[in-house]
Amino acid sequence: MVIDSHQHFWKVGAFDYPWMSPTLVGLYRDFMPGDLEPLLRASGVDRTILVQASPTAAETDFLLALASGHDFIAGVVGWLDLEADDFSAQLETRLAHERFVGFRPAVEFIQDDRWLAQPRVSKNLAIAEKADVPFDLITWPRHLPAVLEMLAVTPGVRCVVDHLSKPDILNGKMEPWRSLVAEVALHNNVFCKLSGMHAQADHEKGTNADLQPYVEHVLACFGPRRVMFGSDWPVCIRGGNYARTIESLKEILGPQTLQSHKADIFGGNAHRFYRLHKTAPTGAHPAR
Repeated sequence: MVIDSHQHFWKVGAFDYPWMSPTLVGLYRDFMPGDLEPLLRASGVDRTILVQASPTAAETDFLLALASGHDFIAGVVGWLDLEADDFSAQLETRLAHERFVGFRPAVEFIQDDRWLAQPRVSKNLAIAEKADVPFDLITWPRHLPAVLEMLAVTPGVRCVVDHLSKPDILNGKMEPWRSLVAEVALHNNVFCKLSGMHAQADHEKGTNADLQPYVEHVLACFGPRRVMFGSDWPVCIRGGNYARTIESLKEILGPQTLQSHKADIFGGNAHRFYRLHKTAPTGAHPAR
């Protein structure tokens, strides 16, 4: 089964999207399941992981409702308030929905680069750790030292680094990203998404050759059993289209890696990480 581990839906004006503005040409409009489903079929993708784009409970309600109506959405990574006193109750409520598979705090928009290591956040992450609920990390390289602090306090928490932690691909800058990612990868419960790269590289200027050293480094550090394909649709359309995003990653990985690990990278790892056996389709047709 082919799984896209990272995609979004949104409705302009319906929720608080701190990153959204009319200057984002091509993205400042609604994107809904009817826009994505034909692209999945054309590319042979069976199911997806729908990820929050607004740090609000209301948007998570909206995403879970979409998941209930579309079997190609295998799971929702929603938003939870990691600073809240009632975090445990929030988590319990969300887990009652079978398509809720994890959460994502909006780290990239928080001014404190060490926010993940703050005591209140650590306390609530320990609750997620005990419940064995995974979460996504949307970070820049400057946040990775705090990620390492977080992992020292909650070493058993399961998490996945989105978009390779957004290295400076366009300028070809590897450090300190390279060293920090290698340290994070030493924690076997941490995965990494091969996603969001084309937007970072400004695909009008960047090429597969620009992306390759970053993908190769992540693959070497995490290994083929802890990385997963994610389109980051619709953000990826800024660098081309859905099908081209998939083909670009395949070209970067190369035939040898694909021959040995395609099933893991393009589905199996996401299935294991998000434990999608709990969210099997209920009878509607798959996307393929």
